[in-house]
Amino acid sequence: MTSEAGTPDTVIGKVVLILRAFTVDDSELPLAELVRRTGLHKATVHRLARELADVRLLDRTDAGYRLSGGLFELGMLASVERSLLEIAMPFMQDLYTRTRETVHLGVLDGHEVVYVAKIGGHRSATAPSRTGGRMPLHCTGIGKALLAHSTFDLRRDVLSGDLIRRTPRTIVAPGMLSRQLDAVRENGVAFEYEESALGIACVAAPVLDVGTDDAVAAISMTGPLNRYRPEAHADAVRAAAGGIAATLQRRALLR
Repeated sequence: MTSEAGTPDTVIGKVVLILRAFTVDDSELPLAELVRRTGLHKATVHRLARELADVRLLDRTDAGYRLSGGLFELGMLASVERSLLEIAMPFMQDLYTRTRETVHLGVLDGHEVVYVAKIGGHRSATAPSRTGGRMPLHCTGIGKALLAHSTFDLRRDVLSGDLIRRTPRTIVAPGMLSRQLDAVRENGVAFEYEESALGIACVAAPVLDVGTDDAVAAISMTGPLNRYRPEAHADAVRAAAGGIAATLQRRALLR
């Protein structure tokens, strides 16, 4: 339930509003900024933030509040993501060990990718992604891999929506993006060339549910264009995605 002003009427709704006020770029937020972002009354934010700190969902700081480790603990209990991460991590580590390039695992959430895991070293490319962060589907390799195997309705909504241009090379023409998605379904891999950030390229592959052919996740490898050619790693990334899918299926059959 929400009020006419658009703010939640329930305590739980207000708590969620406060927690979701933090973005991946925020290390901490002052109370005034939490009030501004949530639209809630200052006294309400102050009271709920103190109570969230008491149960370790927020931490008090000199400047205000930050998300607490208690949220991380709860997140790690999410059964689907935890099982996926446990299975995918050996394949991700293998890709990273062989190439020393950045490896990602992501899942679909609305019109965005949520990065579940990221492995990178000192020489890895500086990518705009981070664990727990989000990126639009249309301008990332993982996003294209997920979108190509999504529902007709989601694909239509993304293609007919606002395709934000993050760099001069971001594909914002619906027809061109649609053709790329068709190629992803045919070839089993998606490519990105400086579409989310300048100077980097990426190859990604969907992790497909064997029974439905839906993408449950996607895995990618990203590197700087001055030394990295994603085409050379397409087979390895495709094989890793297939290995994750097969392992997920075996685990499901054993339950």
